[in-house]
Amino acid sequence: MHADTDRPADPGILGRAAELARLDRLLGAVDGGGPQVLVLTGEPGAGKSTLVDWTAERGRARGLGILRVRGSEGEAGLGLSGVHQLLHPLLPGDGLPAGQREALDRAFGPEAAEYELRLDQLSLCVSVFALIAEAAARGPLLLLVDDAQWLDLGSVDVLAFLARRLEGRPVALLLAAREESVPARFDRDFPQVTVGPLSRTAAGRLLDAQPDPPRGKARAEILRQAAGNPLALIELPRALARGRTAGAWGSGSSGGAGGTALPLTARLENLFAADLPGLPAPTREALLLVAAAGTADLTDLVRAAPALDVVRALDPAERVGLVRVESGRVLLRHPLVRSAVYHAASFQERRQAHLTLAAALAEEPDRRAWQLAAAATGQDAEVADALAESAERARGRGGYAAAATALERAAELTPAPELRARRLLTAAQSAMFAGHPQWVGEMSGRVGDLTEDPRLRAEASLLGGWALGVTLRHKDALALLLGVAESAAASAPDLALGALSTAATSVYNSGASYYRTELRRISALIDEDGHPADCAWAQAVIDPHRERPRLMRLLEDGLAALAQEESLGNLTALGGTAWILDETEQAVRLLGRTMDLLRRAGSAGTNATVAQALALTLFENGSWTAAEDAADEAFWMATEAGADNVTVGARVLRATLRALRGDHAAARTRATEAVRGVDLRRSLSLQVRHRHAVGMAAFVAGDHADAYEQLRATFTRDFRPVPVHYHASLYYLGDLAAAAVRAGRADDARTVVDAVVHGLKPDPSPRLAAVLHRATALLAGTGDAEHHFRAALADPATDCWPFEKALTHLDFGEWLRRRRRSAEARPHLNAALECFQRLDARPWTERTAAELRAAGAATATAPAGELTPQERQIAELAAQGLTNRDIAARLYLSPRTVGYHLHKVFPKLGITARAQLRDALMQEGRE
Repeated sequence: MHADTDRPADPGILGRAAELARLDRLLGAVDGGGPQVLVLTGEPGAGKSTLVDWTAERGRARGLGILRVRGSEGEAGLGLSGVHQLLHPLLPGDGLPAGQREALDRAFGPEAAEYELRLDQLSLCVSVFALIAEAAARGPLLLLVDDAQWLDLGSVDVLAFLARRLEGRPVALLLAAREESVPARFDRDFPQVTVGPLSRTAAGRLLDAQPDPPRGKARAEILRQAAGNPLALIELPRALARGRTAGAWGSGSSGGAGGTALPLTARLENLFAADLPGLPAPTREALLLVAAAGTADLTDLVRAAPALDVVRALDPAERVGLVRVESGRVLLRHPLVRSAVYHAASFQERRQAHLTLAAALAEEPDRRAWQLAAAATGQDAEVADALAESAERARGRGGYAAAATALERAAELTPAPELRARRLLTAAQSAMFAGHPQWVGEMSGRVGDLTEDPRLRAEASLLGGWALGVTLRHKDALALLLGVAESAAASAPDLALGALSTAATSVYNSGASYYRTELRRISALIDEDGHPADCAWAQAVIDPHRERPRLMRLLEDGLAALAQEESLGNLTALGGTAWILDETEQAVRLLGRTMDLLRRAGSAGTNATVAQALALTLFENGSWTAAEDAADEAFWMATEAGADNVTVGARVLRATLRALRGDHAAARTRATEAVRGVDLRRSLSLQVRHRHAVGMAAFVAGDHADAYEQLRATFTRDFRPVPVHYHASLYYLGDLAAAAVRAGRADDARTVVDAVVHGLKPDPSPRLAAVLHRATALLAGTGDAEHHFRAALADPATDCWPFEKALTHLDFGEWLRRRRRSAEARPHLNAALECFQRLDARPWTERTAAELRAAGAATATAPAGELTPQERQIAELAAQGLTNRDIAARLYLSPRTVGYHLHKVFPKLGITARAQLRDALMQEGRE
C-alpha cells in the first residue's frame, strides 16, 4: 500500500505528507530514536521556511525548547553573527565553567571586537556545545537554522561541530538551505530531505485554495510557469488578480508567454517587488534600509534614518504583507522579499542606503566597513583598509573564515595591484587556517594574475599545492609544489625548502616512486642550512628504510634546533620525521605538542592533518583509546574542512581498531564506506591501509583466505614482489604471514618476505626488524623459526609497539606449546594476554586465553569488584548519575575513554546496566 503524499499530514500544508512525516521523526529523535540532524533543501519558494515554522510549532507543542537562527546576506561577512543569534537566549551562560564563559564572552560579549588575544576555535566550539548541553539538561531542545546559505562561515563551522556531537543529548537540529547553496559542512554527511516541486495534483489544490483562483488558460499557464513552486503558486494568482499578468495569460494570449519569462528565481524576486510602486516613498525608503542592513533590528533603522518615522513608514508594507514588525524586529515575509526590494531600487538608491547605514554604524567598525564596501563604486583604498582592519580583528578572535571573507573583498577594492595580491594571499592563508581548502585554492589561483613578484606567486602556488594535497589531488599538488621548489632553489632557498617540505606529504601519500626521485633531485639543488626540520622531513620521505643512520642524524639536528626555537612548522615536520623513522614515542611527544599549540591558535584547518598523524602514532604506540579519540577529532575536523585525505584515513584507522577489537562486520562496513567514491590509485598509502583494515576484519571473522588476499594486495604480484607503498606496506608483513599460514599460502607469502629482506639495508629500525623476524619465523621451517621468534623479541626497544610485540609472544607461545614445551610457552602467552586485555583486543584475548588453558595455566579474569583506582572513580561518578561527558570534564578525560573504562567495569561488577552501579558498589563495600 502506498502513502498518498499529496494528502496533507497537516491541513494547512498541501502536498508535503512525506516531508512532514520525516520532520515528525526528527522531533522524536530527541528521545533517542534515530538521526538527530536533518538538512532540508529546495529551491527558493519551495516552502522550506514554512516547514521550519511547522516544525517549531510541533516541537513547542511537545514541550521542546526552541532556538532559531535565520541567515542574513547582510551579516554573512560578520564572524559568528549566526551563532550569536541562535544562542542569544542562553547567553552569557552563567552556569558554565569560567573558561567556557570566557570563550563565549570573547566571541559574543560587548567587548568582543577589542580582544587582541586569539580565540581558540576548538574552545569556542566546545563552549557553545557545553552551553547547548546545559540548556538541554533542563529540557529537550530543537535547533532551527533557516536560510543557512546566508550564514557566515564561522557560524557554519560551529553548527557543524555541534551537529556531529548531538548523539546522546536530547537535542535535534533542522537546517534549511537553498539546494544549490547548502553549506559545505552539511552537504554530504547528514540526512537530507529535498523539498521538491509539488505534484501537479497538489499544485492544483494549492492554486485553487487562493483567494482569487485563476481559471482556464491562465490557470494552466500559472501551473506551467510555477513548476510546482508553492511560493509562485501563491504569488502569481495575486499578480493575475491585480491585472499585472493579463498581457501574458489573458484571453488574447497565445500561451507562449512562458517561453520568454525570466528564470524562476528572478521571476519570483520581481513578483515580490510588484507591490513597491504603489507604496509611499517613505515606505520604499524604509524597506530599502531593511534590505540593505540585512538585519531585523529596528534600532538600526531608527538610527540610520532619524528624520524618518520608521515604524509608521513600514505600516503600508506590513498591510500588504511584505513585512511584519514585532518585538523590535522587522521580519520579511520571505527572504526573497529582501532580494526583490533591493534589486527593485536603482544603484544610486542602494548606494545611498548603504552610506546612510554606514554613517549610523560609526561605533560598529566591522558592520560599517561592510556597508561602505557595498556602497563602493569601484576600487577604494580607504574602504579596503577598513575591511582589512576588520579582518585583523576577526583573526584576533580566531575568526579566520570572517577574516578571509573580509580580506577577499578588501583585495577587490584595493587599487594597488601589489597590495591587492598580498591581501588576497593573506585571505588564502586565513582560509587555510579556517579549514577551507577549496576556497584556498580558488584565491591562491588568482594571485598570479595580480603580480609578477616571484615570491608572492610562489607563496600562492605553495598554498594552492597545500589545498590540492589535502583534497587528495596529489598529482596536481606536486606539479605546483615541486615546480616552486625547483624554481626558487637558488633565489629563495627558504621558500624552496618550505615547498619541498609541503610536497613531501603528498609524495608520501601518493607513494609513486617518480615523485620520490624528483624530491631527491630537487632537494640536491637547495641549500638546506638553517632549516633542519624541513630538510629532515623531506629526506625521510624519500627513503626512510635505506638511509636510516643519516636520517637519524638529521632528526637529531632538527631536535637540537627545536630546543632553541619552537615553531609549529618545525614541530610538525619533526613529528612526521620521527614517525616515519619509527621513533614513535618521540613522534607522540612532538605531534602532541603541535596539537596543543594549534588548539591555542584556533587553527582548525591545519589541526585535521596533525590530528591524523597523532592518531597513527598513538595507534602504533599501543594507546588505542587515545588513538581513536584523535582519529575521531581528525575525522570531524577534516569532514568540516573538506580535507578528503584525512577524512578517508581517519575512517580507515577507526575501521582497523574495530577489527582488532573484534567487531569485524562493522569494521568491514566502515572500511568500505571510507573509500566509497575514492580512487585509491591516487593515494597508495590509503590503499594499503584500507587493505590492512579489511584484511584484519576477515582474519578476525575466521576467513583466512580472504584475509590473506587482502594483505597480499599490499605487495605487487611481480616475480620479485615489491611493496605497493614503499613504507606502509612493510609493517603488514607479520599479519600477512599469519594469514598465509592459516590459508595454506605460506609458499607465496615466503616469496614476498624474501624479496623485502633482500631489498632492505642490514640496519632497519628495531620495529621493522621485529616485524621481519616475526614473519620469517611464522613461515620458516622448524629449525629456523625459534631463532627468528627470539630475535623479534630480543630488542627492548620493541616495547614501544606493544600490540606487535604481543602478537609475536602469542605466535611464539603457540609454536612452543605445539612442540610440548608448555612451561616455556606460558610466560610468552601471559605477556601477550596482559597486553591484549589492556588494549581490549578481544579476539586475541580469547585466543591467548585458550592457548594458556591448553598449556596448563589458569586464566582467571579479574574477580568481581576488583577495580583499578580510576575505574572505581569513574564507576562512583556514574553511579551518582553523571553522564560520560560530565565525568570526562571532571576527570580531564575524553568521553570515549570514560566509556571504555565503564565497558570494563560492568563485567567486573557482574552487572549489565548503568542503573545497577550504585547497588553493585554498595554490595562490594559491604563485602
